[in-house]
Amino acid sequence: MLLKGVLLAVQALQLAGALDLPAGSCTFEESTCGFESVFEFLPWILNEEGHYIYVDTSFAKEGEKAVLLSPDLQAEEWSCLRLVYQISTSSGSQSDPSLLNLYMRFEDENFDRLLWSAKEPSDSWLIVSLDLQNSSKKFKILIEGVLGHGNTTSIAVFEIKMTTGYCIECDFEANHLCGFVNHWNPNVNWFVGGGNVRSSHSILPRDHTFKTELGHYMYVDSMYVKHFQEVAQLISPMTTAPMSGCLSFYYQLQQGNDNIFSVYTRDAAGLYEEIWKVGDPGAAGWNLAEVEFSAPYPMQVIFEVAFNGPKGGYVALDDISFSPVHCQNQTERPFSALEASCNFEEDLCNFYQDKEGSGWTRVKVKPNMFQAGDHTSGLGYFLLANTKFTSQPGYIGRLYGPSLPGNLQYCLRFYYAIYGFFKMSDTLAVYIFEENHVVQDKIWSVLESPRGVWMQAEITFKKPMRTKVVFMSLCKSLWDCGLVALDDITIELGSCLSPEKLLPPPGECTFEQDECIFTQERRNRSSWQRRRGETPTSYTGPKGDHTTGVGYYMYIEASHLVYGQKVRLSSRPLRGVTGKQCLTFFYHMYGAGTGLLNVYLKKEGGSEESLLWRRRGEQSISWLRALIEYDCERQHQIIFEAIRGMSLRSDTAIDDVKFQAGSCAEMEDQSQQSSGYSEDLNEIEY
Repeated sequence: MLLKGVLLAVQALQLAGALDLPAGSCTFEESTCGFESVFEFLPWILNEEGHYIYVDTSFAKEGEKAVLLSPDLQAEEWSCLRLVYQISTSSGSQSDPSLLNLYMRFEDENFDRLLWSAKEPSDSWLIVSLDLQNSSKKFKILIEGVLGHGNTTSIAVFEIKMTTGYCIECDFEANHLCGFVNHWNPNVNWFVGGGNVRSSHSILPRDHTFKTELGHYMYVDSMYVKHFQEVAQLISPMTTAPMSGCLSFYYQLQQGNDNIFSVYTRDAAGLYEEIWKVGDPGAAGWNLAEVEFSAPYPMQVIFEVAFNGPKGGYVALDDISFSPVHCQNQTERPFSALEASCNFEEDLCNFYQDKEGSGWTRVKVKPNMFQAGDHTSGLGYFLLANTKFTSQPGYIGRLYGPSLPGNLQYCLRFYYAIYGFFKMSDTLAVYIFEENHVVQDKIWSVLESPRGVWMQAEITFKKPMRTKVVFMSLCKSLWDCGLVALDDITIELGSCLSPEKLLPPPGECTFEQDECIFTQERRNRSSWQRRRGETPTSYTGPKGDHTTGVGYYMYIEASHLVYGQKVRLSSRPLRGVTGKQCLTFFYHMYGAGTGLLNVYLKKEGGSEESLLWRRRGEQSISWLRALIEYDCERQHQIIFEAIRGMSLRSDTAIDDVKFQAGSCAEMEDQSQQSSGYSEDLNEIEY
């Protein structure tokens, strides 16, 4: 149960005048401060007495939405966006809850980025804090309320405020406490000190910010401790953007008292990790503490004090700050996901092999009908361990990764494909090695796998010492050897399966859950089909999807179509923006009778469609990457059109569609150089 002190936050926010609020902020006292309701949806209503805006079922129906759009904003420095809100509903109404969503709309992107979403009703105002990474691009904030089931359902917004700085920073001068909350304990809790507060028997210090008795800080006192190891926790807002650097704060302990002051991190799954503990109590005044803090995924900082009895004294805390520059006492080089990953397009990156021999070879395969290309684009490089030609029974090829700092949780992802081998078990395995190359643990190995399909593997691991990830291909005997391919290795901090992973970028679709933003005029056997695994017809279509090898993709089943029949998959209307847009997707066109795959752009209000890209006939047994650059300032749709070829062997598939703002010319050049061919749309004929 969280401290009701969240309510103190709301009271303080009312004190701020609209004229003093920074851009992107509003207290909704007399106006909406430049925020405007979007005409196509319900309006947000400004309460007659001020203080908040709302939408409810007194004038709207279940499922209807209201959208509020901010003026143009810019966050050239890291900023914190705080929203005070309330969702209320009829008692006993649990189905179809109301939703409050917060989006970020960049001026050059077709898609709005979902920052945060809430649906839990409450009987009081709540605060959410959201980190906004610095960017030179202009953007707008969208507040979307969707009414749920119930006769008295409502959604209200009390205040929105955008300030420069990180959401985990706080000097405790504003009574909203920067979104920090107390984990309620009947006997010991964190309280606001300073100002007019004179509630403790202890001689409380002056604050650190202003160094006066009128300044504020947080403190916890042992006055009411009744049990051994009574604990008080002050909990920061959850981080919502990746950050890494130095967390600093000032603290003061009452000398000679029995208490333990610690700092922990806690992820969304509830996993705690201690990152700092007080040693020497330090000077009688305020003491500076610095600790290395890394939050690659959502995480809270918890300041915890444990008392061993009523004579534990007090602990005071003030001026929590964060810097993206690492602490001065940092001796170990921080982990870099970029340095620990590789797609092998240029070289082996920071991976290497045993000095005595090279079991892995970097190779490239041109598009063909017999051997699959790489996973990255279908046209680039990957690693291949060819054990067919070895004269050594029990042959082992080892590939070593870069050194990883200890005592951190990692998520290792990579793609592999197996060819040959009668017995697939242990043909590829992943080990954890110590720095001196001593084997510590086998954390993964192949059991069974479809042959010739790029499969994704995900492994979460954590070791106390510095380690290296080692890939080992194994040929147990001369009579059972084959090929092992490896590509697109990534190592990131955190668990592969954690629910707290940051939201995926907008405009991406892997078809794992549904068809995302795509629709069809009709759905039958002649439509685009969502499928996993092989297609029913032999010698055509993919053996698995591109995303994981065992997931879903979209395809046309040629046996349900006639020669020349067209099948279309259309995106929902996309917002027109200024500047280049890059559409990336993977396509699979394998089969002697393969027809055409076209991509069109259709502008709003027009009947004409512009051809952006085309492929005709059989291309490869592999998934190939397509990059399409276009610009459109009007609302528009992207249409994938597949045309059935001359025979049943004409299945055509797409997967991993991604819309991005900006030019993809460099990626297109790289793709053309790898493949050795290109198509000029001006030379294409129907």
